Amino acid sequence: MSMLFAKKSMDLLMKEAEGEGENTLERALGPFQLTALGVGAVIGAGIFVMAGLGAHYAGPGLMLSFVLSGLGCGFAGLCYAEFAAMIPLAGSAYTYAYATLGELIAWIIGWDLTLEYAMGASTVSSGWSNNFVELLNVFNLKFPLWLAYDHWTGLRKAMEEVGRDVMSRSFPSLAPGSQDYIKQMSELIAAPTADMVTRAHQVLGAPTLFGHEIGINLPALIIALLITTVLAIGIKESAKFNSTIVVVKVAVVLFVIGLGAKYVHPGNWGTNWHEFAPFGMSGIGAAAAYIFFAYIGFDAVSTTAQEAKNPQRDLPIGMIASLFVCTLLYIGVAAVLTGMVPWQSVNIEAPLARAFLDRELVWASDVIVVGALAGLTSVMLVMLLGQTRVLYAMASDGLLPKKFFAEVHPRFRTPFKNTFLVGTLAGVVGAVTPIDDIGKMVNIGTLLAFVIVCTSILVLRRTDPGRHRPFRTPWVPFVPVMGILANGYLMVKLGWLNWARLIVWLAIGLVVYFTYSVKHSRVRQRLTNSVGVKG
Repeated sequence: MSMLFAKKSMDLLMKEAEGEGENTLERALGPFQLTALGVGAVIGAGIFVMAGLGAHYAGPGLMLSFVLSGLGCGFAGLCYAEFAAMIPLAGSAYTYAYATLGELIAWIIGWDLTLEYAMGASTVSSGWSNNFVELLNVFNLKFPLWLAYDHWTGLRKAMEEVGRDVMSRSFPSLAPGSQDYIKQMSELIAAPTADMVTRAHQVLGAPTLFGHEIGINLPALIIALLITTVLAIGIKESAKFNSTIVVVKVAVVLFVIGLGAKYVHPGNWGTNWHEFAPFGMSGIGAAAAYIFFAYIGFDAVSTTAQEAKNPQRDLPIGMIASLFVCTLLYIGVAAVLTGMVPWQSVNIEAPLARAFLDRELVWASDVIVVGALAGLTSVMLVMLLGQTRVLYAMASDGLLPKKFFAEVHPRFRTPFKNTFLVGTLAGVVGAVTPIDDIGKMVNIGTLLAFVIVCTSILVLRRTDPGRHRPFRTPWVPFVPVMGILANGYLMVKLGWLNWARLIVWLAIGLVVYFTYSVKHSRVRQRLTNSVGVKG
């Protein structure tokens, strides 16, 4: 039983951080590149995709949902910063748990991070595709529904198209976008006639395989494969690519806030608490749990610790600075979005672009779509980068096959095999799964990681208080305890179905651990040899 919680000593971790060899990564990232990686991952899905979903839970209270999510991330971020500065290795929360809570917990968090990063990239690839389809519409280019969306989303889109036609004939006096129109449309879609269903399948136009219609989000698959190729070429090239995109998308976000503020109608925010938060704090909490996906960028920065030039100083700067800047931008965008459009009318797939289209600002919508594409591209890059580095760390410890997951390309100095595997899987999942289902799965994995990191700070402060800490989490135990409570609360708000998915995923991981990892763990082998020598 004690071997299950065998810890990787801090001295061994520091020796690995200073090591050199053919399987080490290149240290090429400074504070600007690290902050840009954080902003690159944070600004994207939350603003350009998940904000639409969050508005339908919180109404104008979406602004408070971003504050609530930001607080949970802030507490966790301060804990991450201490670990990242103290243990400058790839692996993020996995490595921190190995040093404090033992191998089994480290495996669980590493497996959990796979759910966070790989599925996060899948979510973003799906969101990227939605905006790509919007951009094609600008040029009057129509992408077949069955190639633009997964089957379920494509069928829903086809049903909406049929529904609009029925509405135009049955309720010609109702203005599209009005409250009555939305209500009638919702009732129509919820209980369609047999004729509507038949027409929807005709509009979808999907081919069949073994008697079942198929649908594949082709743009999502292609962009995931392109980003994977960039990552495999090298970390310097990836960082430069990301930094360029970050400049573009931050400029677009500021443009959205500046122009959108002119079209805000304060009445859309409501005149009392019930109108501002139509579902109360419960709705605000639920929205915070779903949009939490938007914040996972700053912890992805910690996975690049082994590629930072001065990790003890630069990693805390990169994580905390990116989190602070992005939270302010999120709140501003949420205020503009819910001020421009009644929350019931906020579009889920492309909320900002649709908001400006409704104001007949077609050119502004086009700018937003381009910004969304740039933003989501960088998010995908950082998510896939984080995933490959976690798998690299786990394989280096022997918990996964080292020859595959930890092999570094002799020229590009990247774990190229696991990069291509992760990118391909992320693209395939994003191509065949509805975006909201993937996003919810990602969030619960992220929140669990944050809870474990906050717990690890409390453990290490007690077990190794004298260890040199280039950055110290302030106000311990208050900050880590609040991080545990805030992120644990958001986990609860995700509901039982997402807990079930998490439990099933972790059960699969435990099967892998007990059938492979326990036999190949380098830490276990070192401890066993040490005991044998002493004996």
